[in-house]
Amino acid sequence: MVGVSDFPDLPVVSAADPDLPGTMELGAFSLSLSVADLAVSRDFYAQLGFEVTGGDADYGYLILKNGETTLGLFQGLFEGNILTFNPGLTNRMERLEQFTDVREVQSRLDDADVPLTNRADTESTGATSLTLVDPDGNAILIDQFF
Repeated sequence: MVGVSDFPDLPVVSAADPDLPGTMELGAFSLSLSVADLAVSRDFYAQLGFEVTGGDADYGYLILKNGETTLGLFQGLFEGNILTFNPGLTNRMERLEQFTDVREVQSRLDDADVPLTNRADTESTGATSLTLVDPDGNAILIDQFF
């Protein structure tokens, strides 16, 4: 899916703002939309002020930004929409030098007995992801690029 190569020349900041609310650092938030026609959806969101900033239409996905808001448009890659978090990134598309690794997030979710639908490999380092579903059936992806 989406990787750090989709965001060339990311500025780097040391860490997330510690004054922001929340009890677990999950990184940048975006909504990943499963769309029927990538070009039609791109054009629709362009009318709302979104610009393509990454992705590859030949592979069925585009990343759009409008200010600090990010949408991923995905054609034929998954069913339904997904709430997506990216540890190591801010909503301003800055790469964090220090961040909570997805494996640590997984450990905290395990400690809280939150069921996961896909797990990160705890023996690996770097890019990995996990998935879960909220009580209302909404899919959540925590996708770490680096």
